[in-house]
Amino acid sequence: MNVRQLDISRRSIALVAALIGTVSLAIGAHAALNMRALDAAKAVSTDQVTGSLGQTSRLALVIGNGHYPDATAPLTQSINDARALSSSLRKNGFDVDMVEDASKDDMVRAVNRLKSRIKHDTVVMLFFGGYGVQAGRESYMLPVDAVIWKESDVRRQGVSIEGVLNMMKEQGAKAKLVVVDASRRNPYERRFRSYSHGLAPIGTPDNALILSSASPGKVVDDGKGEHSTLVSELLTNLNAQGSAESVFNKTRVAISRASEGDQVPTVSSSLLEDVHFDQAGG
Repeated sequence: MNVRQLDISRRSIALVAALIGTVSLAIGAHAALNMRALDAAKAVSTDQVTGSLGQTSRLALVIGNGHYPDATAPLTQSINDARALSSSLRKNGFDVDMVEDASKDDMVRAVNRLKSRIKHDTVVMLFFGGYGVQAGRESYMLPVDAVIWKESDVRRQGVSIEGVLNMMKEQGAKAKLVVVDASRRNPYERRFRSYSHGLAPIGTPDNALILSSASPGKVVDDGKGEHSTLVSELLTNLNAQGSAESVFNKTRVAISRASEGDQVPTVSSSLLEDVHFDQAGG
C-alpha cells in the first residue's frame, strides 16, 4: 500500500468516526428531548391532581361605606371594619375584593367581578357595612351617592342583598356567607310617608349562612370604639377555630349578653355541611 492510499484510508476512517459521533449526539439529544417531554407531562398531570385535591377556592367581597352626603357625620366604623375584616379574611386564605365609599356603579362592578370568578367549589362571602334600608320587604345596601326621597328610590339606587345571594346561587357557589352591618337609623327614613325601621328578614337560599347586626325591623346605634360591636366580636371569634356557623352564633350570643338584650343579631343558616374560615378546617 503506497502513502497516498494510506492517507485516503485514514481520511475515510476519520470521516466514518465523525459520522458515528454525530449520529450518537443526535440520538442522545432526541432521547433527552423525549425525557423532558415525559417529565413535563408528569408535571402537568401532578399539577392537575394537586389542583383537584387542593383547598376550595375562597372569595370575599367587602364593602365599607362611610361618607354619605345626607348623613350628619361619616360612619368611620364602617371603613375601619372593612379594612380589618379584609385583613383577617386574607390571612384565612380568602381572595378579598375590598371597596370603600362605593358609588352605585362601584358596587355593581364589584358584584360583577365577584360573579365572574365564582365556581362550583367556591366559598363566597359578602360583607357590607354602611346604611341599609328595607323596601318592599327586601333589604338594600345603599351606595354613598344614593339620592333617596321615596321608597322607589331605594329599589332603584340600592343594591339588593337577596339579589347578590341569588347571583351566588345561580353561579353554583359551594357555600354563601353574608355579614350585614347596616341596621342603623339612616338619614332617609322620615322622607317616606310610610317607612320601616331596620332591615327586612333576608331570605336564605340553599347552603347559605347570614349574620345581620340586629333583628329584623330593629336599629342599633354605633358605639364609640374603632369598630362596630358586630365586627369587633366577629373578629374576636374569627381567630378561634371552629365552623363558620359556630363563629356567627358565638358572635350573636356575645353581643346579646353584652348589650343585655338591647342588640340581638340574627343568624340564619341553611348550610348542608361545615364551612370553616380557617384553611385547616376546610
